[in-house]
Amino acid sequence: METNFTSSIFSQNSSKLPDDTVFYAIFPDFSLPVSKSPNPNITSLLQSLHLQILTTISPHTTHYIWQHEPFTLSLSSPSSTIPHLQGKLRFGDNLDDEWFVVFLLFQISLAFPSLSIRVWDTDGEFLLIEAAFHLPRWINPENSVNRVFIRRGELHIVPKSRLSSPSLLDSLQFLVNCGEESKASESVQLALRNRLSQYPERARRNVHRVRVRVPVSVAQVLKHEPCLISLAVEGFYDRDIDSMKYAAKMEKFLSKGTAEELVLVSVAMSRAMYAQLVQQTFQAPKCYPMPNRSDANVYMEAEVGMKIACGFEMMYQQRLRQGLEGKGSTWDAFKESLERSGYFEGLLPGSKEYRRLMENAEEYYRKSSLFSRASEMMSAPVRRMDEILALPHSTDDFKGQQIPPSDDDSWLYNGEDELNSALQERQKEMELYDLKQKKKQKSELDQDAGPSSGSNLDDFDLGNISKTMQAFVHEMSTYEGAEVPENRELKAVELDVDRFIKDMESVMRRPVHEDDTADVDSEEGSSSDMDFDESEDDSNVAEPSGDKDEGEDIFMQSYSDALNEELKSSTLKKSFVRANEQPNNRNEGTSNGTEDMDDEFTPVDVDVNLVKSFLDSFASQQGLPGPASNLLGLMGVQLPQDAGKNK
Repeated sequence: METNFTSSIFSQNSSKLPDDTVFYAIFPDFSLPVSKSPNPNITSLLQSLHLQILTTISPHTTHYIWQHEPFTLSLSSPSSTIPHLQGKLRFGDNLDDEWFVVFLLFQISLAFPSLSIRVWDTDGEFLLIEAAFHLPRWINPENSVNRVFIRRGELHIVPKSRLSSPSLLDSLQFLVNCGEESKASESVQLALRNRLSQYPERARRNVHRVRVRVPVSVAQVLKHEPCLISLAVEGFYDRDIDSMKYAAKMEKFLSKGTAEELVLVSVAMSRAMYAQLVQQTFQAPKCYPMPNRSDANVYMEAEVGMKIACGFEMMYQQRLRQGLEGKGSTWDAFKESLERSGYFEGLLPGSKEYRRLMENAEEYYRKSSLFSRASEMMSAPVRRMDEILALPHSTDDFKGQQIPPSDDDSWLYNGEDELNSALQERQKEMELYDLKQKKKQKSELDQDAGPSSGSNLDDFDLGNISKTMQAFVHEMSTYEGAEVPENRELKAVELDVDRFIKDMESVMRRPVHEDDTADVDSEEGSSSDMDFDESEDDSNVAEPSGDKDEGEDIFMQSYSDALNEELKSSTLKKSFVRANEQPNNRNEGTSNGTEDMDDEFTPVDVDVNLVKSFLDSFASQQGLPGPASNLLGLMGVQLPQDAGKNK
């Protein structure tokens, strides 16, 4: 079995994946099992690879501000049959973080050619979504499992023709042995390259620097750990009633209250963070020393700084409490697993028995390794901030410094232009795709149509319409509907005629039992498929007898006669062309009894009626696309434009 981290998503059976998290896994070739005995040095090799990868990408990540958490890698669980490196990153509202991770993974694959890399999120294989207009038609979300990899700077899709339902190990071995066959088409590679071509420059543009006025304790923390700004903004943006109580007191970062002096610093954050701070209205706590509004620039710098300081306070106090309790996301996952397993037995939350079970669960959780790991994770930023604030610092440390002006934030208000540009680019891509499909379809039709596609009506064989329709009905109809294979090399449908007729007879000629007949006769309100006229001869209705087959034949004959009698009063029969009859002479002269009798016994010419209906429908299209031309086109027949006239 694979690790829980990877196996669930590889099989696409994961029930709840975070909506704003990207996952990735790196499989080196040396980790693939070549024999039943595992490589004893695999762990040390993975650790060495881990350090080499982090060193390779450090020039791109050193000064980058991540929205929630940095790019990390860790070794897979020892129970994994394919040892590998794995990681996940929560990007939140900053989608650029996700694509920056993809850029880093492509760079890693270029630097280490013997790696096969997987990347996915809640949407599944989002790289395929990006190149959706260029993918082979056979691939879909259901059969894409264990097929999509990054290797040597290119996207690979394990072909279905080689591995119909591959396991992870099968696909990885295929990439090593037959990598050229799995390489995606150039159009797919180009679509991804266009998406990633803006990096790493886009990653640098994503960093926004702003001048803010903050308490000296906040300035001290940001001076030593600038990356903690992400936790502060997250604490402010995701605040609730409980965390607001901490901001109202500001016990940690505003010890002097309104007497605290604010210092001017420059803070680097992502554009998404800046938008989250600026676009939210937030009233400063009473204890916070806000400057006068007379100087708009100073007040704006202080207002943004106040939001950052409150975010630090709320984040610090929450993590301090969660670290002591050892809860957080780990506890939430543990509690959710208990609920799924029926531990609470459907009890109402807050009831006496529910509280007793909850206390037992918390006691078990505190004694488990999950508690220690969660406590360590939640309290790590708290310990780091305590260490920084324990160092000597004062307002003098931040005075007399040259603070650069804030970056231009016009991008925050001109996003409509960027959105329209992106939409227009997608629209052009769609139009180009449609154009290619139409050209491809037209060339296939011209190639498949043969003599039937002549532009001259005199050269057009109308018999082809009837022949191709018969082939379409007999060979191309499946339980999935009428489909046209791409190669058009159809095989004959295997049909057991005797079995089919026998099944139809069992349905149409159901035996009539005496008990059923008695029940029907006793119910006045019962209905039947056909109510016969009282004037009809009683002999037409056969009573059940010992000879069931004869009685059933008489019933079917009576049913057919009644149906024909009803249709005689309609004009339906006039719409059909009968054998040995010219359509154009159908309505000439007056009909008499003899002609009516002849019509009754003259069979309908199915082929002529089929062709006539197609030509009438095609003529009504007036040269535009329509059902007749579409259906005939699928069958490889292309009618000339004047096919519907004078026929």
